[in-house]
Amino acid sequence: MGPGAVFMRHAGLGLLLVLWTSFPAARAWVMTDWADAHATFYGGQDASGTMGGACGYGNLYSVGYGTSSTALSNALFKNGLSCGACFQIVCRLAESKYCYSGASTIVTATNACPPGSEGGWCDFPKAHFDLSYPAFRQLAQPVGGVIPVRYKRVSCNRKGGIRFTLRGNPYFNLVLVTNVGEFGAVQQLQIKGDRTGWNYMRQNWGANWQSNVNLQGQPLTFKVTLDNGRTGEFWNVSPKYWGFGQTFEADYNF
Repeated sequence: MGPGAVFMRHAGLGLLLVLWTSFPAARAWVMTDWADAHATFYGGQDASGTMGGACGYGNLYSVGYGTSSTALSNALFKNGLSCGACFQIVCRLAESKYCYSGASTIVTATNACPPGSEGGWCDFPKAHFDLSYPAFRQLAQPVGGVIPVRYKRVSCNRKGGIRFTLRGNPYFNLVLVTNVGEFGAVQQLQIKGDRTGWNYMRQNWGANWQSNVNLQGQPLTFKVTLDNGRTGEFWNVSPKYWGFGQTFEADYNF
């Protein structure tokens, strides 16, 4: 389906409808051509040091991203609006003796690589990937430290539906969005109950979005816009009596 497709599930009938409509394109970077960058690694051989991070995903195993993850330089991180994006990365064999021939990996953006790091690799405007150790090992010998790479955005292959974790209190809803398919990076989020209209949420940090509308006692529906302009509506994701600290998975994804 092309841009502007909206997915809707009718609460009573359980039907999946596809409506074609027009939405303004999200104003974010979407790059599917190859470009040059460099890569390093962090987090230890077991990737334990990559858990948590600036996207707010917490345990990367529990949200399904595992060790196929990367921190992004400031130029790519976009203040967290690139959280969940997927990148294919290859090592530039002709420029480094540490590269493995034909090696490639696909990783999810889960963290930020802060400016001022050793070597200045993450300083603006450089494009840089601070990979988990297991992801780096798929590309090159780790003794190299820094390797030249080529990268491009690719579609995220997710199992199951998009997920929403609810935190906060009756007057402060904080929603973490995970397991997002297609381009993966949420650009805009709206929320509604069965007694309200759509309420725009504001990015709080990373992949966490907030609103101050009391929606308790109502099933929750979400409208998600990705950074390629695709918008999906995920109806009645939670039951009427949901609670803070719970995670709900939609029946479908992008």
